[in-house]
Amino acid sequence: MSAVIPGSQGRDEAAEAALMAALAGRPLVSAERFTTAYRSCYTGPRPLEAIRPALAVGCYRPWQLAVPHQVVAAEDTNRVRSPQLRHDWLGGVLPGARQAIADLGPVVVTGWYATAALRDLAGPGGTVAAIDGALRDMIEDKASFDHLLTAAGVPASNRIPAVRVDGPLPSLDELRRAVGADRVVVQAGVTSGGRGTFFTDDEAGLARAARMRGPYRVSAFTEGWSSNLTVLSVPDGTGGVRVYVDRPSHKAIAIAELGIGTAKSAGNDWSRRWPPEAAAQFAEAAVRIGQWAWAEHRMAGLFGLDAILTPDGQVKINEVNCRNQGTTEVSSVNQQLRGQPPFVIAHLVTMLGGHADWLDDPGEYNHETIRRATQPGPGPFYAKVRLGGREPARISPDFPGSGVYRLGQDGRLHLVRGGAHPADADADRGEVLIASAPGPDVTCHPGAEIATLEGVTSGPGRPFACPETASGQTLRFADALLGLFAPTPGEESRS
Repeated sequence: MSAVIPGSQGRDEAAEAALMAALAGRPLVSAERFTTAYRSCYTGPRPLEAIRPALAVGCYRPWQLAVPHQVVAAEDTNRVRSPQLRHDWLGGVLPGARQAIADLGPVVVTGWYATAALRDLAGPGGTVAAIDGALRDMIEDKASFDHLLTAAGVPASNRIPAVRVDGPLPSLDELRRAVGADRVVVQAGVTSGGRGTFFTDDEAGLARAARMRGPYRVSAFTEGWSSNLTVLSVPDGTGGVRVYVDRPSHKAIAIAELGIGTAKSAGNDWSRRWPPEAAAQFAEAAVRIGQWAWAEHRMAGLFGLDAILTPDGQVKINEVNCRNQGTTEVSSVNQQLRGQPPFVIAHLVTMLGGHADWLDDPGEYNHETIRRATQPGPGPFYAKVRLGGREPARISPDFPGSGVYRLGQDGRLHLVRGGAHPADADADRGEVLIASAPGPDVTCHPGAEIATLEGVTSGPGRPFACPETASGQTLRFADALLGLFAPTPGEESRS
């Protein structure tokens, strides 16, 4: 591996003890798209068994080394992956999930954020351990984002010029004048994964954006690397809150070769260095937002910030994500590289009213975060791969499944060993963990999630060459993986 995960037995034991005390004997049930949620905590070089779900309810089936104790997966029933089912999987698993939960007794259900569906799933006597969905909707509302930044005291220098539009969208010329840019970004609603965001260059593009329901946030398009930052807020026991900031990423978007469309994230890389001033400003803004959210809404737990790192080294914050994120899994490795239990354990303990007493002083922690973000060193990454083309397809039955792979001189994938944790793969030595791949019995539709390519790198194995371009190594792995798929004519209607 390119990095050694340092041990901290005392911290690990304290985190496990706190989680077990907060669960109070109740089984943990994860309800997320990936049934392998939290695998970076319960697999790998420092596994914490207490967070392995007693039951995982989700869309995709797990693989052997990442399996929870019990699984109810939509994929086991429908044998399909598609963009539609990526969002609508819960309805198909409810009967099996409810029966499994009834057999477990009172449970703790966790997911990205608490919804009526998760509360119904938890059932009588059950508990949902997640940030409230109504609070999430309020804080993530795109049209209100600039008001949030102002209220939190985030400096104007870290904000993108933007206006709120409560009625119909005016002409493109008027919007350009309002934000001082030729290309504008129109956003609306409470969405994730790039949905609800339109990059607008002409009146036709503006017309497409106007199909969204307002109010709207219209901002200046800003060049640079997109970025994500994971933040943890925990009550300090005296009426205040402690805010911990993780290392910021470099996020690539819109990589067609990986099947990733406009405004969509292609993954994140935490190995690239940040300019010191920009890293410090990003961390300070995160602390301010965390303190504001606690003071105004008593919000604690995990949340995320997205920003743009401009070519001249400025940081411009452009979104808040009041929930677990797609980055939560792999970004946990950042904490492990520091000898710390992953933030998500403290998040669950906090959601259940416990105390994450193994955490350091937040000021010292965040100072070290900035130092690590600005110095060379190993970091985790993941790159998404989705199926392109126009026909459904299935992967070859000869594919061994998720694990650590290398590429042979023939350009084909060769299984090196099993794996479930990003640090199982040393990308600097040409290794990649292919995670969450489908089985040969699953029909994948265009746009379906095929896998993530994961690992740890100090530089040579980075997944992205620039903000909208994958590295040569990533493209070779993706090509080899996608080359294993063969069309399955006649199955177009199954989605």
